[in-house]
Amino acid sequence: MKSRREFLHQLGGLTMVTVGSLGGISILSNTVFAQQEGELWFKISLAEWSLHKALFAKKINNLDFPSIAKNTYGIDAVEYVNIFFKDKAQDTNYLSELKKRCDDLGVRSVLIMCDGEGDLGDAETQKRNVAVENHYKWAEAAKFLGCHSIRVNAKGNGTAEEVSKKATEGLRKLSEYALSLNINVIVENHGGYSSDGKWLSNVIQNVGMPNCGTLPDFGNFCLKNDPKDWKVCYESYDRYTGTEELMPFAKGVSAKSYEFSADGECIEIDYKKMLSIVKKAGYKGYIGIEYEGSLSEDEGIKKTKALLQKYGKQN
Repeated sequence: MKSRREFLHQLGGLTMVTVGSLGGISILSNTVFAQQEGELWFKISLAEWSLHKALFAKKINNLDFPSIAKNTYGIDAVEYVNIFFKDKAQDTNYLSELKKRCDDLGVRSVLIMCDGEGDLGDAETQKRNVAVENHYKWAEAAKFLGCHSIRVNAKGNGTAEEVSKKATEGLRKLSEYALSLNINVIVENHGGYSSDGKWLSNVIQNVGMPNCGTLPDFGNFCLKNDPKDWKVCYESYDRYTGTEELMPFAKGVSAKSYEFSADGECIEIDYKKMLSIVKKAGYKGYIGIEYEGSLSEDEGIKKTKALLQKYGKQN
């Protein structure tokens, strides 16, 4: 496993005992270490997308995720991605097994990131309503697992004003249903209009529901990308301004990371500056690690956690 020496150093000299492996990711004994968060002003969670390569390759599966988070990375809170258990939203046997694994490990299920269920800002009322209702099952699954939120997207076709109006309608309808379950509906800056912090914050204000908020992502501020390659961005919104605009409505935060310098800093994102913005907003909830760079997923997760710990210490 890469960066093993670095990982051991981060554990403060604790002995690492490997008891098994899943897809090349070492699984450690539950007693090896606990997440070192006592001195942080926020809590660390792990977003499942950080392991998307291993999941798509079927080296691991969604049921393995809580154990990997806790036993490999010392993280006791997880953020699921629905595409990795897309047909299981209403499978109570599956959800019960997932919940049992979390409970046995002492892992908290924080949220479910929902994609592929239709556009909540679709211009056509019927399609928009179908998209809204497609999310109901995920709100119910989130409730079952003990999550506080589902993460959704504010997407649609048309002008910024047109999509804003329709997304507001779609989000309000979904939030009204989720409120009955005591579940939040949180919108990520996830491309297009939603990556404009001012636009998205205005949508959330117009929804006017106490359980509808944002999930600021440090990295997703591309307003216009190449339709053939989403990684190629033609126009971006200032990530720091955008995060400031979204933080007043934040019910979660996503610590996106890509590449790292030799001294362990994220090259694309100034983590010290980002975390100061988050802290200034008074946020004290979960910040989820979401790595998607060119390093191994294992190494990327560790480096991102190290950055959060470095700049998340109480002053």
